[in-house]
Amino acid sequence: MNPLRQFLQLESSGGILLLIAAILALICDNTALSSVYQDFLSLPFGVTLGNDGLVKPLLLWINDGLMAVFFFLVGLEIKREVLAGELSSSAQASLPGIAALGGMALPALVYWLVTKNSPEYLGGWAIPAATDIAFALAVLTLLGDRIPQSLKVFLLALAIIDDLGAIIIIAFFYTDHLSLMSLGLAVLGLSGLLILNRTGVRRITPYVLIGVFIWVCVLKSGVHATLAGVAIAFFIPFRGDGDTEHSPLRRAEHGLHPWVSFAIMPIFAFANAGVSLSGVSLETLLHPLTLGIALGLFIGKQAGVLLAVIAGVMLGLCQRPAGASWAQIYGVALLTGIGFTMSLFIGGLAFPDPALAAEIRLGVIGGSVLSAVLGYLVLRLNAARTT
Repeated sequence: MNPLRQFLQLESSGGILLLIAAILALICDNTALSSVYQDFLSLPFGVTLGNDGLVKPLLLWINDGLMAVFFFLVGLEIKREVLAGELSSSAQASLPGIAALGGMALPALVYWLVTKNSPEYLGGWAIPAATDIAFALAVLTLLGDRIPQSLKVFLLALAIIDDLGAIIIIAFFYTDHLSLMSLGLAVLGLSGLLILNRTGVRRITPYVLIGVFIWVCVLKSGVHATLAGVAIAFFIPFRGDGDTEHSPLRRAEHGLHPWVSFAIMPIFAFANAGVSLSGVSLETLLHPLTLGIALGLFIGKQAGVLLAVIAGVMLGLCQRPAGASWAQIYGVALLTGIGFTMSLFIGGLAFPDPALAAEIRLGVIGGSVLSAVLGYLVLRLNAARTT
C-alpha cells in the first residue's frame, strides 16, 4: 500500500477512537464514576532504587511519557517529509508552509485580543495554534473520494508544519528552570545517537536504549520531556542498505503508527478531556480563557489559513491544490481549527493550575467541535465542485 495512503487511513481511524475516548472521559467525569476516574489518574506509579527513583501520578506518565512517544513519531514524520516527502522542496512546502504560518499567527492574535484585559491568561496564546492531524483527517475521510487527494496532502503537510511550530513554541516558551547537568547528560546521549548514525548502525535497539536515557535526562532538566522524543527522532537513520523503504526510520514509523493512533492518543484524550459540567455556568463559557481558546481555534485558524493561501496564490508564491475549489480550501481551513490533542497538551503546560482545567478543556472542545462541524458541512456542500 502507498505509504501516504496508509498514513491517511491510520490517522483518520485513530481520529474516530480519539472522539470515542473524549466522550468516555466526559461521561466518566460527569457520572458516579467521577471519583474513580480522578483517583485512577492520580494513582502514583514509578520506579525506585533505594532512596532515588522516578514516581509520578499516572496522568503525568501519560503526558510526559506516552506523549514523548507521540512526539517521537511526529519527529520521524517531519524528518521523512523534509527529506523525501511533501516538504522536500520549496515548491512543495511553500503552500502548506505559508498556510501554517498564517494558521499559527492569527489564532494567537485572536486569543490576545480576547484576553488582553486579563494579563494573567496571556501566556496561553499558543493553545489554539496547532491542528490535530487525526481528527482533521477523520472528518475528511467521512467525505470519501468526493474530496481531491491534493487537499488531503495539503492538510497533512500543513498539520505537520503546525506540529513543528508547536514543538518550537514548547521548547522556547514553556520550559521551566533548567538543570544544566541534566541537559549536559542529554546532549551527551544525543552525541551517542549521532555516533551510531554516522557509523552506520541500523539496528533500532541501541537508539531506543540511549533514547530512554535521554528522556530521563530531559525530564530532570526542566525542558519538557516530550521534546526528547523529537530530538531522538532526528537521529534515526533515514536510509538503510541502499534504500529508504526498509530504513530504521521507516521501520520505526511503520511499527509505532498503529500504537500511537490506536492506543497512545486515545489514552491521552481519555486522561485529558474529562471535565465536570456540574459547575459550568454562563460565566465559565464567557471566561476570557475559554473564549480566547475557542475563538482562536474557530475564527483565528480558518482566517489565518485562508488569508495566507489567498495571499500566497495572488503573489505567485504558491499554487492552490490541484482540482480544489476555493470553497473546498475554505472547508479545509475550517478543519485546521480542530486543535484537540496538541491544544489540550499546550494548555496543560501553560496553565498547570487544576482550577483552570475546565476553562481550557471547554475552550478546546468548543472551538474544535465548531470547526469540525462547519468544516464538514462546507466540504459536503461543495464536494462536487472541483473547478
